[in-house]
Amino acid sequence: MAGKFELKTAKSGQFHFNLLAGNGQIILQSEMYETKASALNGIASIQKNAADDARYERLVSKSEKPYFVIKAGNHQIIGQSQLYESEASRDNGIESVKKNGPEATIADLTA
Repeated sequence: MAGKFELKTAKSGQFHFNLLAGNGQIILQSEMYETKASALNGIASIQKNAADDARYERLVSKSEKPYFVIKAGNHQIIGQSQLYESEASRDNGIESVKKNGPEATIADLTA
């Protein structure tokens, strides 16, 4: 099964999305967007930038857990991963975004 983006509406009325791997696990989540169009632009940016390793920033949280963010060409963060138990797991997450992101379909759950 291929990856997919799930576009959702938050309780606040804002929009956000998750990128799911083929197994249904969330591998990336977005920030909140004021409009659906902005969230769709965020998805398009992930699709465009996912394959470029230079767009990923590998980080460590305050609790010493590895995670990553993906940035657009303007250096703005467009997605963030979960916290991982190891750097190897984080790197696998990045590879999953690279694999799933460019071709992932969009499931619009806002209706």
